[in-house]
Formats: sequence, structure tokens, C-alpha cells
Amino acid sequence: METVDPTIDALYRGLDLIGVVLNGIIGGTIARRRNFDIIGFIFLALFSATAGGMIRDMLISDGPAAAISDPLYLILACAGALVAALTDLKGKAWEIFKVHGDAIILGAWSVTGCVKALAYDMPWIACIFMGVLTAVGGGMVRDVASGQIPSVFGGNPLYATPAIIASGVMVIFAETGHTGLGMIIAPLFGTSLAVMAYWFEWVLPRGLDYAPINYTAAQMAAAVKKAEKLGFKRGSEDSDAKHDQRSAKAMRHPKPGDMPPGKTGRRHAPKAGKDDAGDEDS
Repeated sequence: METVDPTIDALYRGLDLIGVVLNGIIGGTIARRRNFDIIGFIFLALFSATAGGMIRDMLISDGPAAAISDPLYLILACAGALVAALTDLKGKAWEIFKVHGDAIILGAWSVTGCVKALAYDMPWIACIFMGVLTAVGGGMVRDVASGQIPSVFGGNPLYATPAIIASGVMVIFAETGHTGLGMIIAPLFGTSLAVMAYWFEWVLPRGLDYAPINYTAAQMAAAVKKAEKLGFKRGSEDSDAKHDQRSAKAMRHPKPGDMPPGKTGRRHAPKAGKDDAGDEDS
């Protein structure tokens, strides 16, 4: 992989640290809603801010995770928890700030994880997975730790999908030898999609809403049942028609054995008339 411009590295370093603080605050606000104590604030902040990158580093086997080897990550995450503990952040203004700020970090973290995997010559699909894991892994661990279903599992505006798009775009740029350019453009795709998904309420179809295989199977079963009924009806009609044809043919050309008693297939001679009877008398 080509060498990245130091300016781009510095930009990503700054976004990374900002993301740690922001996600620490988000984790702290969830702890406040769940009525956790200060330990709960700190742990949810740490999970939210650092878990995705830590899991990524463990899977890549890149030595100690960055969040462990660099104490600044843990300090900033705890600072975010402290902000949430001292300030009740809520309302529309906070919601808009959180969504847009988190969307920016989502794009940056997706590319960060993807680039780190690319540096280890991992397959393209693994690079995309590492990008997505870096971006959404912390939120998933945070949600599970707070007793919730991870928000990326459905019913919410697109979140993991923008991370997939950003990581995929980054892989394309890296494979074509434009890693630096990709690190500028790829996060824009993820951030833009995440913001639009929030405002336009874009969500993925869920299992109960979309089941084409089940629907097709039901259609096929209904079609087979209908065909069976039609086939039985037509078979009965054909059988009746053939029976009628045989009966008509038997009536037109009866066999000797089929004639009623006292009748044969030959014509009888006419009976003698009265004149004939008179001749016989004389």
C-alpha cells in the first residue's frame, strides 16, 4: 500500500480523538437514561469509544490495541463520561449535534479500520469487515452492556450500511493505487449516507416485512393446489365424455350378447296377413 501523506494522517488522528470524546459522551448519556452510577458511566463510555478499535486490533493481531497502548484514548473516553455525568444532554439541538458528529466519525473510523487491514494485505472483504467493525463495534458492545438490542440490528436509520459503503469505496481506491485520495473521498460517502438516512428515515427492510422466499413458496403451493383441482375436474369431465361416447356407440352398434332377451340382430320375417290365412283354409 502506498505511503499516506502526513497531513492526512494528522487529520485522521484528530478525528479519531474527537470521535473518542463524542462516543464517550454518547455512552454516558445512555448510562444516565439507564440510571447507572459513575462506574456504569465510565464503562459505557469506554465501550462506546474504544471497543470497536480494540476488537479490530485483536482480530488483526497487531500487538496491544491502540486504545491500550496510548493512554490518551482512555483519558478522553473517561472525560466524555464525566461530561455526560455532569450535564443532562437532551433535546433537539443535542440530537442534531450528536447525529451529525457521529456520522462524521462513522466515515472516518470506517476508513481507519479498512486502511489498517489493507496494510496487512488482508482480503478485500476482510478489509471491509474491519472498517465496519471499527465504526459500529463500540456501539454494539455498549448496547449489549446496557441491556439493549444493538441499534444496528434494524429498525433505526442506516448506520452499518454507510460504514460498508465507505469501506468499500476505500478498498476500490486502495486497489487502484490511490490510497490518499480514497481516505479523503471514502468517508464523505459514509457520512453523507448516514446523515441522509437520519433525515429521510431510511431503514433496511426487516424479516417480518420482507420474505420473498416464503411468499413465493405460498404462491407455488396455491398454484399447485389450484392445478390439482383443475386437473381432477378436467379428468372427471373427460371420463364422463368417454363414457357417454361408449354408450352412444353401443346403442348404434349393439353386440348380440347385449340385445334384450328374445331379440337378435337379424330382422324377422313379416307375419302372415289375413289373406294368407284364408288361402291356407281353402
